[in-house]
Amino acid sequence: MRPLTSSHPKAMLPIGGKPLLEHLVSRAKEAGVERFVIVVGHQKDKITDHFGDGEALGVKIDYVVQEERLGTGHALLRAEGLAEDRFLVANGDVLCDGPSLKRVAEVEGLAVATARVEDPDPERDLILEGEEGSLKSVADKGKAPPSHLIYAGICLLDRRIFEALRRVPPSEGEGEERDLSAGLRSLLADGIQIGVAELESWIEIIHPWEILKANETLMPPDTRGILGEVESNATLSGEVAVGKGTVIRSGSFVAGPVAIGDGCDIGPNCLIRGPSSIGDGVSIGSGAVIEKSTIMEGTEISHLCYLGDSLVGPGCLLGAGTIVANQRHDGSDVRSYVGGTRAETGRNRLGAVLGEGVKTGVGTIVYPGTVIEGGRWGRPGEVLWGSVEAEKPKPEEAKEGDEAEAGPSKKAEAEEKRETDNAIDENPARDGGGSETIAG
Repeated sequence: MRPLTSSHPKAMLPIGGKPLLEHLVSRAKEAGVERFVIVVGHQKDKITDHFGDGEALGVKIDYVVQEERLGTGHALLRAEGLAEDRFLVANGDVLCDGPSLKRVAEVEGLAVATARVEDPDPERDLILEGEEGSLKSVADKGKAPPSHLIYAGICLLDRRIFEALRRVPPSEGEGEERDLSAGLRSLLADGIQIGVAELESWIEIIHPWEILKANETLMPPDTRGILGEVESNATLSGEVAVGKGTVIRSGSFVAGPVAIGDGCDIGPNCLIRGPSSIGDGVSIGSGAVIEKSTIMEGTEISHLCYLGDSLVGPGCLLGAGTIVANQRHDGSDVRSYVGGTRAETGRNRLGAVLGEGVKTGVGTIVYPGTVIEGGRWGRPGEVLWGSVEAEKPKPEEAKEGDEAEAGPSKKAEAEEKRETDNAIDENPARDGGGSETIAG
């Protein structure tokens, strides 16, 4: 999920205008769950500050901290002291439909939730084999799949799982991880029956573009309504939520499903098509077009920008006239990048993924599938593609009393001048990522 998770815990990434984890808590509440224990670690304050004790959602929430990431089994063991006799366990990056989750919660014994997929990936998926409604085996990673059922990241267990996990030796290698699947195998070896409950609908967020797919499922935005100001001659069509303190200026057209957060400044004369999610404090300028995208808090989209099927992290600034293309000329699926490695997305339309604090110069063009690391400051007229790293200034280029002590804007101007002067001598960026500057 990088670069989005560089600034946010994965479970707090916005889907349909709310964090993924909030959707999970709400659906579990609908299934009858009133008390939650959330295991936190990476940027835990962003989770605890958002949810607090759970009162705002009508539930009770406690927290335990997993300082080291030593697997899902280790995370569950951290929560042992707060566990009741029977409990649901859910990964923070999965979401199923409410009725299916309720069926899992109402099973009398133990149960695992499963999803049926056409082509299980034995390197990634935990593949299960069931027989007459019961779990028969848990396949080892990397082995040929014995079925089309995979573990959906949700199960109903009791306190026997803790002893089962302690009996399983941790995996070899750095950190000695302990996985929940090993605990399930241990329970099966003890002859304990575990039921299999197949979910009707299920979403797992593994790659950034799956947020866009989830938006299609979790839109329209429930009953949040229009809490901000909509000026005359602005048009809202379909399901649109507008947060407090937000202004939709004259001439703007918002075609839902669209969720817009608090304190935003939208337009005038811009177009937003759903499903799109706009975070708090976002500014979208005149003549901008936003289609099927997620824009996180504090980002500014300047006038005359186009952004399609994209994910933009918090605090970004897109210079005037920035164009983020979302479709290949040949109509084939867009390929993107995960950890700098090219990846198939299975999507015909995909724009860019921008990390926190990315800034593009005026007239920048961004190719489909591009991933830009957080903190990159661009130059006017760039063409960006592939996996684009944040540029780090070279120490010898800064002079004492000059750029070394200058503010960010002065440093950017000096860097821009150097790059423009040398643009004619730059070699083309290698396949997989880079940029070119168009100099007049």
